Amino acid sequence: MLSPLGLTPSFGFGDRLGLATPGHIAAVKDTGLAPIFAQQSVRENARTGRTPQKVMDDAKRAVEAAGWDKPWGADADHLKTVDDLLPFVAAGYTFFTVDPGAHVDNAADADPVSVLQGKAAGQAWDELSALYLSENGETGYGSFESESLLRALVKYGRAISHTIAMYRRLSELKDAFDFEVSVDETDAPTTPLEHFFIVNELTRAGVKFTSLAPRFIGRFEKGVDYIGVIAALDAEMAKHAAVTAQFGTYKLSLHSGSDKFSVYPLIVKHWGSRLHVKTAGTSYLEALRALAMTEPALFERIWALGLERYDTDRATYHVSADPALVAVGLPLPALLDDFHAREILHVTFGSALTEFGAEIKSALVRHADVYNANLQKHFGKHLDLLK
Repeated sequence: MLSPLGLTPSFGFGDRLGLATPGHIAAVKDTGLAPIFAQQSVRENARTGRTPQKVMDDAKRAVEAAGWDKPWGADADHLKTVDDLLPFVAAGYTFFTVDPGAHVDNAADADPVSVLQGKAAGQAWDELSALYLSENGETGYGSFESESLLRALVKYGRAISHTIAMYRRLSELKDAFDFEVSVDETDAPTTPLEHFFIVNELTRAGVKFTSLAPRFIGRFEKGVDYIGVIAALDAEMAKHAAVTAQFGTYKLSLHSGSDKFSVYPLIVKHWGSRLHVKTAGTSYLEALRALAMTEPALFERIWALGLERYDTDRATYHVSADPALVAVGLPLPALLDDFHAREILHVTFGSALTEFGAEIKSALVRHADVYNANLQKHFGKHLDLLK
């Protein structure tokens, strides 16, 4: 049943090809996690040539064919403008991820106070300082003083206002929905205090949101494990969880959750069942693994194009792969286990689908058993860590 999922622990499966849902269903069955089977961003749709309606239709067909009769969701991912909402509402999406990252002032972490004061003009500083600087109790995540509040206001104030506007417009268009706020695709991490500020301001404005995706410390690059000091992330996630526990009205969301195997035990430890995990490109990589196993000549052309297009296509992603560091002499399927090759293939998916889309989809239909088995095995590794 397609419906909002609320605070049920959930897992998002992006499907850039429209062929992965059978494998996703096989993986998520009996895990206790509510799945999102239709999850696509405006950026991904632009690169794949799909539409919100097409993504929804592909997911619905697979759900019906599999006889899935439990709740599932459809995520309109990383929506940046009010106009982005309309086609997803029309297609019946139930989960709306708003990304106000363009309105986050990353420079606020380092700006001199005099610059911050100029930027904060018109943002109700007197009201906010009276509200936030009177808090003196122990919170588990710290407390504001004048400068840290000023930095939080400048950094996130306009993003919060944009989120409120997006929520109010969506509320005019649709009655029931999950609403996620995502500030993960920014340069500067979200401190636990800033997390508190974002949540408190949205709550004061009457925004009812299901989940929040902060920008955590370290690097959450596409299709590879976490890059950073796990012990530091462990301590930071405990503080973020303390903020969430204080409100008790939403769950934390991990974006770029694909293949973050070292992080999953931490989110279970700190977030419990108040979690949402979002994955996308890893399903496409498993499609390429299936092609490397069954259609090596096609895969070799995709790989050559990826190397050619990487420097251009990486521009809108946080990745650090270096083509010169790809391991030499690997058998084709093993390229999908190489850090650098995974990121190269991940971010060049749009170029690959433009050039070889019909061939890729046709081959995956012929080898659906291999693709579905790859998906079930790969997502099994993810989901087992969240039990």
